Amino acid sequence: MAYVDLNPIRAKMETTPETSKHTSIQQRIHAFIKGEQPTKLMRFVGNHRQDMPKGIAYSLIDYCELVDCTGRCIRDDKAGYIEQHHSPILARLGLDSEQWLTLTTEFEQHFSTAVGSEHMLQQFKHHTDHQRIRGMAKARVLLQHA
Repeated sequence: MAYVDLNPIRAKMETTPETSKHTSIQQRIHAFIKGEQPTKLMRFVGNHRQDMPKGIAYSLIDYCELVDCTGRCIRDDKAGYIEQHHSPILARLGLDSEQWLTLTTEFEQHFSTAVGSEHMLQQFKHHTDHQRIRGMAKARVLLQHA
């Protein structure tokens, strides 16, 4: 899966996984930022455990970091790679590992009606004539750069 997600980078068509068009990692990242799961992709369910739901026994954060790290490897038989001057993928997405961990493990506790940056939630609140949107404070903390 990581090999396929890195193909546009290796072919020098894109510079980072999150900008690589038509890849599962780009779809997953964009869906995650919207608080969604891509309908056509199998969900990441985290570490293996008993009575595990159907899905990939890996976390999305670990997969993103695996692709980012692997994409930085310079290979003689490949034209492209993720250049070292690019920040780590979580930093490029405007998240640190603590923010990402909170978003992925406590998502339902903090958001209910809508999900997004504080600015997007304000727009949603205005558009829907809501007095208040649950999750505004967490959006300010967790998604300030999204």
